[in-house]
Amino acid sequence: METLRQPIGLDARESRRTMSKRPRRNHSSIFKAKVALDAIRGEKTLAELAKVHDVHPNQINDWKNQLLERAASVFGAESASPPMVDLKELHAKIGQLALENDFLSGALTKAGMLSAKR
Repeated sequence: METLRQPIGLDARESRRTMSKRPRRNHSSIFKAKVALDAIRGEKTLAELAKVHDVHPNQINDWKNQLLERAASVFGAESASPPMVDLKELHAKIGQLALENDFLSGALTKAGMLSAKR
């Protein structure tokens, strides 16, 4: 009695087709804050919180770290933004450099040291 055997990988491919993927979820910022605060309180473990809120423990840890990193900004701490730049000063410098380039290219062309083809 001969039986037909399927290749080993075929069963795995079929099971992947039949498994339904969980759709990607977008959590609100309020939900993230609530979960992160629960994690900071430490009344429950990450595994317990993950089960209660139906999210992965790594996600809870990420949200908790984000909240701790940005907590100072809530109370008006200065951000690490770059200093303000004076645009008038920069425009003046651009104009000066453009004038110098024009002058030098004209002088070098007259002296025969710069080809006019540029």
